[in-house]
Amino acid sequence: MEIRITVVPNRRSPKVSEEMAGRIRALYRLGYTQHDIAALVGINQGRVSEVVNFKVHPTVPPAQGELFG
Repeated sequence: MEIRITVVPNRRSPKVSEEMAGRIRALYRLGYTQHDIAALVGINQGRVSEVVNFKVHPTVPPAQGELFG
């Protein structure tokens, strides 16, 4: 029996823009989980947590209006 191991290169989430941070905070206020937001926005859950807990872009308020457009 042959075992193959695939090494996945270290993938980094893209940087979170102020606009993206506003959208993330709005989605979180609407009741989406951090996991779901990460999947929708295309970043990892840890990055979402940083935004939700105001460690990234602390002065950006939740977005209003259309979240995806």
